[in-house]
Amino acid sequence: ESRSLMPPMAVDKQRLLPLFVLALVTACLVSGGEEPARFQIPRDGSVVELDEGNFEAAVAAVDFLFVDFHAPWCGHCKRLSPQLDEAAPVLSGLSTPIVVAKVNAEKYKKLRSKYGVDGFPTLMLFDHGVPTEYTGSRKAGQLVESLRKLVAPDVSVLKSDAAIKSFVQEAGVGFPLFIGFGVDESSIAEYGARYKKKAWFSTAKDFSEDLMAVYDFDKIPALVSLNPKYNEQSVFYGPFEVHVFPGLMIIAMIFVDAGTFLEDFIRQSLLPMTVPINAETVKMLKDDDRKVVLAVLQDDSDETSMRLIKILRSAANANHDLVFGYVGVNQWEEFTEPFHDSKSSQLPKLVVWDKDEKYEVSVHIIYVCL
Repeated sequence: ESRSLMPPMAVDKQRLLPLFVLALVTACLVSGGEEPARFQIPRDGSVVELDEGNFEAAVAAVDFLFVDFHAPWCGHCKRLSPQLDEAAPVLSGLSTPIVVAKVNAEKYKKLRSKYGVDGFPTLMLFDHGVPTEYTGSRKAGQLVESLRKLVAPDVSVLKSDAAIKSFVQEAGVGFPLFIGFGVDESSIAEYGARYKKKAWFSTAKDFSEDLMAVYDFDKIPALVSLNPKYNEQSVFYGPFEVHVFPGLMIIAMIFVDAGTFLEDFIRQSLLPMTVPINAETVKMLKDDDRKVVLAVLQDDSDETSMRLIKILRSAANANHDLVFGYVGVNQWEEFTEPFHDSKSSQLPKLVVWDKDEKYEVSVHIIYVCL
């Protein structure tokens, strides 16, 4: 194929200008201009090391980025590291992937200052670039469940029996679940956001009578609470919303009552009916303003204790204004010390615990004979 070539001196100046600009830009990049940092998501789901050069690129490239700001000398950080290594591949394989990364915040002080890191390790979840500090469990399994919960919708909308079953199965046992059968999403959206860190929320639009039997409700709307960890289930039939009638002055009071009843049910369902007192549940109790009827036992797994716990469960079912819990001296002696003088008091016994941080409270003691 023949082509006509223009003599060198006859090159069109208007065509030459863009080429000159392109060459100038290329020269600048090569000779000192810095190309924007790029971030490559690891295919194997491993933990990524970030620094001041690629951190912002990672935040921009990943919808959900979980970052461990650590220091080389930090003992807690060293213990956390294998948990992150175990959790990272699982998190990256979720339907909503989460990338796990580390930053040496002792070395990269600009990042430490920018994100207000004042202790190690500090864990943050970047949700489309917006950071939120993570204070939940650091064990790999619970970490996965907690983060999966945080990246889920506040309220999931389920449109079939299969979707409902899948939702319950995928939620696992780490958190309570609330399913609003025939409940409008707007009625529980506020609570789905408020209690996002503590429970799963959903509404079910289409479901069979067979599923109504499974979840033990006979009319709609109904909000079913499930606590798989403790094999507990309960139902709330409303009120869920207020119908406004013009001219009536009592609407505000009705609105307050409707919201109060619904939120009370949700808050009470976050805990099991009888609470085993341990480090995890003590944290949960701090967010509950009810007094605790506490059974102090020698061993919470012996036959006598099992009978008392069964009695507590019956009492809890009839007294929702109180929390009923139990703790064994053999299981957590340090916790029981304010309630139990091992030299002079007998067990089991019940105390009314009006919580504070030091557990220094006045208690009313009832000795239990079983």
